[in-house]
Amino acid sequence: MTAETLDPSRFQGVTITVDPAARALEVDDVSKVFRQGPGIISRLRGKTAERKRVVAVDHVSLTVDRGEIFGVLGPNGTGKSTLIRLMSTLLMPDSGRVRIFGLDVERDEFKVKRLINRVSVEASFFKKLSPMENLMYGARLYSVDADFARSKAIEILTRLGVEERSFSSPMEDMSRGMQQKVAIARAFLTAPVLLLLDEPTTGLDPHSKREVQAAVLEIRDKHDATVMLTTHDMQEADELCDRIAIVDKGRIVALDTPQALKEQVRQPGEALPSLEDVFLRLTGKKLEDADKEAETK
Repeated sequence: MTAETLDPSRFQGVTITVDPAARALEVDDVSKVFRQGPGIISRLRGKTAERKRVVAVDHVSLTVDRGEIFGVLGPNGTGKSTLIRLMSTLLMPDSGRVRIFGLDVERDEFKVKRLINRVSVEASFFKKLSPMENLMYGARLYSVDADFARSKAIEILTRLGVEERSFSSPMEDMSRGMQQKVAIARAFLTAPVLLLLDEPTTGLDPHSKREVQAAVLEIRDKHDATVMLTTHDMQEADELCDRIAIVDKGRIVALDTPQALKEQVRQPGEALPSLEDVFLRLTGKKLEDADKEAETK
């Protein structure tokens, strides 16, 4: 079987050679542990309290097919964001392997970065610059033609409901929801073949959520992208995702289509349960209760 070349941004002329049989994403028995303990000031003062071992990702394995929207559903503090960071090369696993289109995130880090883009719940910007200036800076990092990038940026921002008068306003003057739209526009601008979305609609109003969700479907359907989405929004996961992994305490407790997960916990004679019911029956707690539990730790 001959090698396949992917043009990550479809317009920058950079091609990456991959195995045509490779899945979009393979996570193989991956674990990540952090150590929490006294800060540097405490250590300088001679405090030597034992550092706490926190398992963020606990022997996770999953695969995502090309063109799939795959969701990771779970409460805050359960390892969803850590998993996304491992896929995006921001963190490296303590054990196991992550491969993107057959490329190892550790060994082939540069190539992997050309294939992906990431949007996090806490997007980073140059706050004194405008949305357009931030997007043009991002385009330059990916070697995107400036004229094409400006035209594309206007198109994407408009589609996401960002008003034209805001294109040149400082980011620091914009609401958090509007800033998140700009973060999503920045990711869409490079048309990644794998888009990593870490709770992208958190903090958005219902109308803005729908606009972002429609844009996610569009980048998959019209631009042949694969999407990995973390969320604790049950409705969002149900409506957007082809398959879902439910995670609790760093482990996958169930993985299937939304319909199959509901059927899995359905009792005889019962109406089809919701994803909230699925989470409750698989973990023994409601999602909002799990969120509160995570916040108190």
